[in-house]
Amino acid sequence: MAVLLGACVAARGEDASAGHFVRVSPRDARYLETDDGRAYVPIGLNLVYPPFVKGGGGNGTDAVRLAALDEWLGKLAANGGNYIRVWLSNGFYEVEHERAGQYDPERAGQIDAMLAIARKHGVRVKMTVEHFREIDPVNPRQAWATKALHHTSRGGLAASMEQWLDSPAARKQFVGKLEFLAGRYRDNPTVYGWELWNEMNAIRGKGDYLSWTKAMLPELHRLFPRHLAMQSLGSFDTSGVRAPYRVMATLPGNDVAQVHRYLDLGAKLEVCHGPVDVLAADSVRELLAANPGRPVILAESGAVEPSHAGPFKLYPKDKQGILLHDVLFAPFFAGAAGAGQCWHWDQYVHANDLWWQFGRFAAAVKGVDPAAEAFEPLMVEHDAVRVYVLKGKRTILAWCRDKGSDWKSELADGKEPAKLTALKVAFGGHAKGFDAAKVRVYDPWADRWTDGKLVAGEVALPEFARSIVVRIER
Repeated sequence: MAVLLGACVAARGEDASAGHFVRVSPRDARYLETDDGRAYVPIGLNLVYPPFVKGGGGNGTDAVRLAALDEWLGKLAANGGNYIRVWLSNGFYEVEHERAGQYDPERAGQIDAMLAIARKHGVRVKMTVEHFREIDPVNPRQAWATKALHHTSRGGLAASMEQWLDSPAARKQFVGKLEFLAGRYRDNPTVYGWELWNEMNAIRGKGDYLSWTKAMLPELHRLFPRHLAMQSLGSFDTSGVRAPYRVMATLPGNDVAQVHRYLDLGAKLEVCHGPVDVLAADSVRELLAANPGRPVILAESGAVEPSHAGPFKLYPKDKQGILLHDVLFAPFFAGAAGAGQCWHWDQYVHANDLWWQFGRFAAAVKGVDPAAEAFEPLMVEHDAVRVYVLKGKRTILAWCRDKGSDWKSELADGKEPAKLTALKVAFGGHAKGFDAAKVRVYDPWADRWTDGKLVAGEVALPEFARSIVVRIER
């Protein structure tokens, strides 16, 4: 059924650039483009597995779940979305589910169908190969992160994660899995790229994940020469992961420097407790400070109960998507290659019907070619708003975020955001040479553009709440 569904959706309309692969831009290695030279700003979210559908037999048949995925991707694409991340190690897609080293072509049909749906909607897919953290079947700490078929007691090649990572035989077997996937997908441009592992520094034991990554990134490049290759680490919520993040951000063969960070009141880093725009922008700056010479992406974000105990308890109150808004906007305006990518796609984004928020970010950056602009990210001082600025060759983009309104004031305290009036943003010398520029101001909450003026380096803002975008083009 999955294969048939894939064949059906593949025959429908496709995005104009669907036949082109995503690459690091040769014009500016901090940004992405397709191999025909078009700018590609990833706008999307983590969507690890297809929606669960109530009724009709519990969580629904495979075809029903794929149909629900089609609906969700339709909503994402209708709002300018062009990216999702999936875990191929999730049960719905996992081809290695009965015995280590054996790969199920029928299960791969689920992947085929998912990619066909994505292609139909012009959405690229980051393919995460693995996510398990332990292989011991006896009293695992996290059942969802255990893959016991690799354990010797289940016919696998190792008695521990450390042995699995270091064993030449186990490494060869993993490459065999990559070869199986390459045989089906190496020439598929819908694939945005390949991520070896989800948060690999979270594995149990003393296995050398860095050595393993150094061995496997070249294999990704060999087997998927036209796709991006990546690795990911766990949430940047303690100073102890600063050094590993810098190593990974500059590791040869790791095409995109990715970071994960959440609003987490149990995190050791104080920045993770505050406004989401601040913690998101700070995570991007942390990686940019390592001078990685490649795109930086906030690849997982959102809000959690202390120490990742579950989805944020205030999610149900966030009907306007203020958390998602900050996750989307702040990273890009701090110098990332794309919008931030939210977790909790089902319990937050879909539950609150927040797909429209992606459209507001897409509208703000529509037509912008970051690589051509060679943007310089900076901040402009202001008493009332945090002004995140991208200064380019022909364009200045500024996202102004109200300092007095955030998740604490709105969701925890129940206060309405204030209406900000009679504000001016002084760009000063940053606006030199833009005197005759066209100025437009975008209110993403009202989805409304208005004309503005640059007078003596200043732009007067119309009345707004929470945030507003200034776009200056010469």
